[in-house]
Amino acid sequence: MPDNTTLARRHNVLALFQAFAETQMRAGVPPKGLEQRFAQQLQVSPSMWSQIKSSRPIGDRLARQIEVACGQPAGWLDQPREAAGPSPAEQQMLALALQAWRSTNAAGRKRLKGLLKELAASSG
Repeated sequence: MPDNTTLARRHNVLALFQAFAETQMRAGVPPKGLEQRFAQQLQVSPSMWSQIKSSRPIGDRLARQIEVACGQPAGWLDQPREAAGPSPAEQQMLALALQAWRSTNAAGRKRLKGLLKELAASSG
C-alpha cells in the first residue's frame, strides 16, 4: 500500500495537471495533446507521465523536478492537501449536464449517459 507521501505526490501532481489543462483550454488550446504538453513541461516522456499519473511512485528527485517545472516551492508536492471541489470550469460542465438531464425524457437521458460513457472511455 502506498505511503502518505506517495499518495500526496500523486494527488498533487494530478492537481497540477488539472490546473495546467484548464489554463491551456481557457487560452484556446485544444484538449488533444495536453498530456504530451504537460509531460514536456515536466521534462519527462509522455510514457513516464502516464506511469506517474497511474501508478509509478514519484521519487524525491522527480518530485523536486516537477515542483521547479510548475513553479512550486521545494516540498510542495509532498504536502497532503484537502481534495479540491470542482473547479469553475467543472462546475459549469456539471450545471450544463444537469440542465440537459432535467430537460429531456428517458430516451434523451439514456443518450446523454451513453455519450458521456463513450467520451470517458475514449479519453482514458
